[in-house]
Amino acid sequence: MRWLWYFIIYSFAGFLLEVAFARAIHHPKKDRKCLLLLPLCPVYGLGACLVVWLAPMIKSPLWVMAVGALATTGAEFIMGAFYRFALGVEFWDYSNFPGSLDGLVCPVFSACWTVLSLLLVYAVHPLVAALAAGIPAWLGPPALIVLNADMLVSCAALRRAGTTDVLKWYALE
Repeated sequence: MRWLWYFIIYSFAGFLLEVAFARAIHHPKKDRKCLLLLPLCPVYGLGACLVVWLAPMIKSPLWVMAVGALATTGAEFIMGAFYRFALGVEFWDYSNFPGSLDGLVCPVFSACWTVLSLLLVYAVHPLVAALAAGIPAWLGPPALIVLNADMLVSCAALRRAGTTDVLKWYALE
């Protein structure tokens, strides 16, 4: 169950990072969540879990950065393509950035993920691993059920509406 907790914790941390970034650049979309109910951004959970899973095989910080950049950029590309082609929505569009690959990934944000991967492996994950280890085992199944239910309902709502605005149910009038 520790990987479930890693995914949830990093998805929540990604949500917080997205909110902070949106407010820092004065972006009109300030909530930045990707699920209907839970304040999570699964692309961060997936990317971080990939980096954490690969990190024990890598001994050099330079290789951690390289593998981290590839893993997180790959996760961003796959999730972006899933959102776009399977659900008909876009949470991000890097089309205006130089070197963008179909608006799904770009070198500027890949560089950000590179630095974040290094911080993740050497500073953040030891704390997250300790936190996850302290979560009682009996909480795992209910958390998995709630997460999966929210993901399924979110996907259905996004596909049906064709816009990420459907996730802002709390702001609808």
